[in-house]
Amino acid sequence: MDPFVALADPVRRDLLRALVSGPARVVDLAARYPISRPAVSKHLRVLTEAGLVTAEDRGRERYYALARPGLAPARDLLDELAGRRPPIPESAFDALDLEVRRTVHDRRAGTDAVPGTGRPQEESACQHPHRASRDRRRP
Repeated sequence: MDPFVALADPVRRDLLRALVSGPARVVDLAARYPISRPAVSKHLRVLTEAGLVTAEDRGRERYYALARPGLAPARDLLDELAGRRPPIPESAFDALDLEVRRTVHDRRAGTDAVPGTGRPQEESACQHPHRASRDRRRP
């Protein structure tokens, strides 16, 4: 089930708030509302199907707990709407570091050629920019 559909109901949102403090039994959760225990159980089943709640049997009783990973779609939507971007993964910085090291090495070795000229960048940088583009057109 879509987590947004499950979150649309105010009773279900309140049940999630109650589960923030830790796992609870249906009877404990039902005591907070003017609705029947079967109605609370139905709400909890919807939340479980949406991946927002987990159920664990302990003896004769069933405990429900908040499934924080299930909140990711809602969190992602809110971050998107707020203009926040996800953090940059560490692997991206590793790749950037490797590329910078390669570029520095190539420039020191003089192998970093300007595209289309075949000449090292240092040599081309000394020439007038228009002359360099004119030289590229010559066969």
